[in-house]
Amino acid sequence: MSDQIYMQRCLDLATLGEGNVSPNPMVGCVIVSNNKIVGEGYHQKFGEAHAEVNAIKNVFDNYNGTAEELLKESTVYVSLEPCAHFGKTPPCADLLVKHEVKKVIICNTDPFASVNGKGIEKLERAGINVETGLLAEKGLLLNKRFFTRISKQRPYLILKWAQTSNGFFAPVDKSQKWITGKIAKDLAHKWRSEEDAILVGKQTALADNPRLTNRTGTGKNPIRILIDKNLSIPTNYNLYNNEAKTIIFNEVKTDVIGNMHFVQMEDMHFYLAQKIAFQLYLMDIQSVIIEGGAVILNQFITANLWDEARIFTGGVEWENGMQAPKIIGNITEEYKLGPDTLTIYKPNNQI
Repeated sequence: MSDQIYMQRCLDLATLGEGNVSPNPMVGCVIVSNNKIVGEGYHQKFGEAHAEVNAIKNVFDNYNGTAEELLKESTVYVSLEPCAHFGKTPPCADLLVKHEVKKVIICNTDPFASVNGKGIEKLERAGINVETGLLAEKGLLLNKRFFTRISKQRPYLILKWAQTSNGFFAPVDKSQKWITGKIAKDLAHKWRSEEDAILVGKQTALADNPRLTNRTGTGKNPIRILIDKNLSIPTNYNLYNNEAKTIIFNEVKTDVIGNMHFVQMEDMHFYLAQKIAFQLYLMDIQSVIIEGGAVILNQFITANLWDEARIFTGGVEWENGMQAPKIIGNITEEYKLGPDTLTIYKPNNQI
């Protein structure tokens, strides 16, 4: 088996942590000794053991009597540079040094300031052979949320909306009217389990009274974010229920009442998208789905604060309505979902 196959296995393992490790990255680890996989693991949950720890434990579980000798002859494949600092867990680089592994092959170096290059330095100082950059593009794609948060000091921002086949976004009278079918709706709920948070503005909350929860039956609910400058949404609306943590950006108060977190901002009519993006970064929120309404979506588009746009185009036509937001970017994927079409856009400066 080739180095590429072992690293691909690391990336596949890493995806098993999706939705559970943020704001940490997803990481997988495979340990090979004498051309055989002897242990593997992945980062399963934020605050718990990292991939390397779980992989080494797996070696001991599988080869209790000979684990130490196997590790000394092993090559360790890991999808992200082993950490070199004490956080919620001890440094993984120290653990690899302790077990005197022969070689470490790394997909991506870690841009986090406490790690960047320091894990590699620890390994090399101990005489361990280190290689980096194997399947690096795949690794960057896997952890696009993590790399965006570290490099841009904001969450990975996903714009999402549905529009009719003739480009309408919502009824003029602001009533609730479905555009897409069941497949699109089920997919949108699955996405909620994969991201840290979901954001809507006041008008969407008033018109739709949404719950903004994941109702697929599996996975977590996202943090709900509401933009409500004057706190005008009635407290008997669904966003005030206890199904998920909810952050309300407003100009009235800062307070925590149960699962409701009120965050006061000044001058919300100026640079709102930028203020929200930075505030969410400070809260360690790594990814956000921005669902609307049109005014909020257009503010993020105008500010060029988006990393991906997921646009459902329904098979229905309306005679009139509010125009859907306009976006300029590269179409990277397109799917037919029954009568609907899903189009994925990335900004022009991204692949």
